[in-house]
Amino acid sequence: MTRDRHQHAHPAEESAARSVLDAGLGEWLFGSLHRSGQRVKAEQYVRGLLSVRGRKTLRSIAAQFDGPAAQQNVHHFISASPWAWMPVRRTLARHALRTQAPEAWVIRPTLIRKAGTHSVGVDQRSLPRGRTVNGQYAVGTWLVSARSAVPVDWQLCLSARWLADPLRQRAGVPADAAAGTVEECVREAVAHLVALGDEVGRPVVVDVADVDAVSVARFLSSLGLPFVVRVSPEARLRLDRAVLPRYGDQERAAGELAESLPRLRREVNPGDGPTTAVAIPIAGPPARSDGMLLLGEWSTVGRVRRRLWLTNARAPSLVPALRLTRLPGVVARDFAAVSERVGIRDFGGRSFPGWHRHITLASVAHLVAALDARAEPAGVARAGRDGGGPRTNRTTIR
Repeated sequence: MTRDRHQHAHPAEESAARSVLDAGLGEWLFGSLHRSGQRVKAEQYVRGLLSVRGRKTLRSIAAQFDGPAAQQNVHHFISASPWAWMPVRRTLARHALRTQAPEAWVIRPTLIRKAGTHSVGVDQRSLPRGRTVNGQYAVGTWLVSARSAVPVDWQLCLSARWLADPLRQRAGVPADAAAGTVEECVREAVAHLVALGDEVGRPVVVDVADVDAVSVARFLSSLGLPFVVRVSPEARLRLDRAVLPRYGDQERAAGELAESLPRLRREVNPGDGPTTAVAIPIAGPPARSDGMLLLGEWSTVGRVRRRLWLTNARAPSLVPALRLTRLPGVVARDFAAVSERVGIRDFGGRSFPGWHRHITLASVAHLVAALDARAEPAGVARAGRDGGGPRTNRTTIR
């Protein structure tokens, strides 16, 4: 097959794909794929995501490889081949935990705009100021430090219409899939990260606008997880009079409550400049104490902005919790700089399994790009030997 001259591989990107994958990372990440041919195709696909310029379509990725049936083989591998994506994601997450020194899990949504209505999961989505856009809505789970963010899991939020035939059958949506709110997608994301068994017990940061933050925070608390959850100014809260007996206990909007206690505010510096913050103890349901704080912040960098979070962090030290609230910004930065470059938004097919397989391999490509930016190939190979990761024997793509 002749390569499209507008889709040729950039030499630096082709080198990035080669340096880490040839150190054996791909072979290890795709060890859950039982057939050697599937493992080879998975590596080929990741190499294509890293090397193709412009939009990463199945056609443009297939154009990087020889053979008259390349496009058909790539399409079948992504949309119809019966390989499971969750084992690949679990291995990806374990490797990111070892190599990226993440400080927290960050759960954050992504709106993927689509021109047509046929791509799986596409619906009319609401935007601020009453606007609407056609697109998919996905919830991503990232492992994040102040230096880097790597996506390791994804939930595609489906409306009820996608779970009714003929759309369900056409898209290959599993029979046990249920229509879910964004909050239910967030809960599913939390369940997946809990299943990984993070021994360090990293905190979970949830930065999702369209959820009941109080409900999500209580869910995380019930699992014994440290958390920071962004909360709307309109959310109804009640302060804990057992801690602040001199104040009223009426239920109030979170924004109003944060503004009402100026005496509790103090100046802190979480590392990116001075800011004003307040921590207000929040009462749980009757006969239950969730030990939550409403964390309010008035940034003094640029124009004054107020941000509100719920956390089970402990006062008086607000700095660690405030540092966690900066991590969604790292996700946004690396999504734009790395994820979009490797085509994480680019799947345009109708297949639900195809969407999940594409976004899984795009997440692998993101990790490969992050590793290549941080270390020489020899360092990657050495980390594999010492950390139980990939072996250093070379995998050749033909």
